[in-house]
Amino acid sequence: MIKKHSFHIPVMGLAFTIDSPLKVAAYGMDSVVSIGDDILMEKLRKMYCEKLKIPYQEITEKIDDFRAKRITSYLNLLKDQAEKKFENIVNATVETKDELKKHLRMLPDRKSIFEEIKKITADSFEATKTQAWLKRNLTLGSIDVNIMTKLDKANYIEGKQQPVEFNDAHSALRGFANSDLDSSIVFSAGMNPRLFSYIEKFDDFYSNGTDTPKKRIVLKVSDYRSAYIQGKIFAKKGLWVSEFRIESGLNCGGHAFATDGYLIGPILKEFKDKKDELIQEFHEIMVGGLEAKERAIPSEPLELKITAQGGVGTNEEHDFLLNEYNLDSIGWGTPFLLVPEATTVDPATIQKLKKAKEKDLYMSNVSPLGVPFNNLRGNTKDDERSEWIDKGRPGSSCPKKFLSLNTEFTEKPICTASRQYQHLKLKQLKEEMGEELSPEEYNKQEFIIEDKSCICVGLGTSALLVNGIDTKVEGQGVSICPGPGMAYFDKELTLSEMTDHIYGRMDNRDIVRQDRPHVFIKELDLYLKYLTDKIEETKLPISPRERKKYFKFIGNLMNGVRYYTDLFSSLASGLKETNEKVLAELTARRTTIVQLERLVTSMD
Repeated sequence: MIKKHSFHIPVMGLAFTIDSPLKVAAYGMDSVVSIGDDILMEKLRKMYCEKLKIPYQEITEKIDDFRAKRITSYLNLLKDQAEKKFENIVNATVETKDELKKHLRMLPDRKSIFEEIKKITADSFEATKTQAWLKRNLTLGSIDVNIMTKLDKANYIEGKQQPVEFNDAHSALRGFANSDLDSSIVFSAGMNPRLFSYIEKFDDFYSNGTDTPKKRIVLKVSDYRSAYIQGKIFAKKGLWVSEFRIESGLNCGGHAFATDGYLIGPILKEFKDKKDELIQEFHEIMVGGLEAKERAIPSEPLELKITAQGGVGTNEEHDFLLNEYNLDSIGWGTPFLLVPEATTVDPATIQKLKKAKEKDLYMSNVSPLGVPFNNLRGNTKDDERSEWIDKGRPGSSCPKKFLSLNTEFTEKPICTASRQYQHLKLKQLKEEMGEELSPEEYNKQEFIIEDKSCICVGLGTSALLVNGIDTKVEGQGVSICPGPGMAYFDKELTLSEMTDHIYGRMDNRDIVRQDRPHVFIKELDLYLKYLTDKIEETKLPISPRERKKYFKFIGNLMNGVRYYTDLFSSLASGLKETNEKVLAELTARRTTIVQLERLVTSMD
């Protein structure tokens, strides 16, 4: 059996992987599509139907349940077209043989594959025999989808709030559930009990007693405790979590959900050590849930995958994580932003990404969700925001309203990046605090209000620009959210080049900066900066609760450093150079942690 790809392309923004399955699924690569923006998906469906000469019927807002129906239609289009492309590759002809060779050459074990084909055709070339072997061994990449669980805005018709099943996340879930896809839905950003209960209504999420469910549940988590709690919630409903996707708290793109100083290495170790008992416990709980619903019960526990993502940048790290923690796949996100064959990023933004260094990639507060957000300095959406401020009209017109979640001033939720909210908030600041604050503090509070950016529009604009779709409503400002690892990649790459880099078939020096820190060290440094910033922001005198919180954070960092020190002291000699470098850096970071501990101790 041919080895499947050991990497996947995670969801990135709203647009950057919106059509990645059309680009990579035929080559056996898994990718994740955001289904948060039905407006964008409908525009792309129209564009692709015209391009591929497929009949198109618009799903307007006047149609009942239009959001879910748009999502279903778009996902079905992705599935149909990806399958056609895959079939053309498998049924290779003279016209398509180059695509077949490309597919085979990008697979992890390409050498053994070509040897096998050589054996099959040794006596005589029989196309049907070769095609039969290819059909048995090649697989289509999975077309997975993502929902941020907290983006579940209520919707209104003629001023009347609609039932909860028409909330944004609920509608998106229904759109996926009603699609023809046999794939996974990735839930990120924590728990949404109402949304999780809604899944029970769809048969495709249940096993028939023997097979894996047609539609599978994947939870993106940052620690074991979160995975355990959420996994049990689903199991009690008779639903199986098929994968825990562990993402670094800070060394990732998009929104960042920092842990309390728990580092990715020790977290992966805990999953590795407890995986078997986790499977058994979830199975036993799920059996009870299925019995209560009188549904078919699998005789054996279903498959549970453990994957990881966040900051991986070399083949050595890729293989190390797979082998050390028995992982099923590694997510490679940020580097793929420089691969137009895989993602959808407009040329101007690609040029900014190529030039970006560490100082250009920062943790911002621009997200209306109030969650730290990885940002690129000089992105055109932030430039657009600054222009509005300079004109005395801060805030966005809020054309899509996906992040309208604030009810501070209005009964119907609005977005903190909207012009309406910022006008009201600035007015409140001036009336209630204007005379009490110093000019410096007033300007600081004003900046905090105006710093929020319309990312629900900005994160989707690239797909419009790349495909020549009108941006009159959205504008041309692009938000982009690469992880810190973007600083170490500065070349636009082909899909084959990136795949060869992941599998160690290219010299690292051709792809990634040589002064790039190890993935574990980079994450540790990000946590040290995060903690330092938090300490510096703390108002004195420090409360006992804050001091306790900082000591816990520091203790977890120190435990992580001890774990890494033991790990890299015992690894195989083949990694000696890397091990010695990492151990020296760990020693230096230990000193920094001790200094932070002393600082917190002295704070009064």
